[in-house]
Formats: sequence, C-alpha cells, structure tokens
Amino acid sequence: MNSLFHLAFHVRDLDVARQFYVQVLGCTEGRSTATWVDFDLHGHQLSLHLGEPFATSLTGHVGDHLVPMPHFGLILPLPAWQAMADRLTAAGVDFVLPPQLRFAGQPGEQWTMFFCDPFGNPIEVKGFQSLDTVFQA
Repeated sequence: MNSLFHLAFHVRDLDVARQFYVQVLGCTEGRSTATWVDFDLHGHQLSLHLGEPFATSLTGHVGDHLVPMPHFGLILPLPAWQAMADRLTAAGVDFVLPPQLRFAGQPGEQWTMFFCDPFGNPIEVKGFQSLDTVFQA
C-alpha cells in the first residue's frame, strides 16, 4: 500500500460509535478526546467527531440498484470481504444492500454490501478476486 486515506465525519455518540466500529466492524481504536475518536479501518484512519451526520439519500444508480449517496467504503480481497460479510451478518446488521455479486463476468466484477452505522452514515464494502482489477474498464 502506497498511502492511506483519512476520513472525518460526524456521529452523535462516541460510546455507541466505539461499540459499532470496534465490536461490529473490527476496527482498532486510536487516539481520542471528549469530542472525537480515531479508528483504524484496515489500515485507514477514520476520525469520528461529535455532531450531526451528513444527509444521505438513495440516489446512486449502480446496476439495477439505488445506493445511498454520499457514502464511503472499503475494498478488500475476496476472502477478507467474505469474513466481513459473515461478521456483519452474525452481528445482525440491517443491510441496505445485502452481500451480493455485482457485474458478474464483466470487467470490474465485485462483491458488494451496503449498510449504515448507528447514525445513518452509509458504508459500502467491496470484495475483489484480485485487487489488480479494481480499476478495470
């Protein structure tokens, strides 16, 4: 990996955020204050700050589905994606778009799932057989 991303966004309750991001998503908690907390999401830094989450709507046309916009996400090798799907399913996560294959047999074939954190922040996790195909057209 050449670089990491950093994403900061709002949540309403840091303790609820800790429960979801650590116990459900499997993140590691980093630095924190009374108003924000950092998490390691597969090597990337999420900074969750107290505040009102951004507004979202189902306006992203992808294949035959409408997906929440805006959203952020993660791209994983397929075995790690499957482990994440199993972890989220076992935790009883309510999926916006359940784990499924998208663009089967086409360039960019991927597994995907959409869900929201407890504050309505939409998250997409994609899985690829090979990360070399992520940008295939």
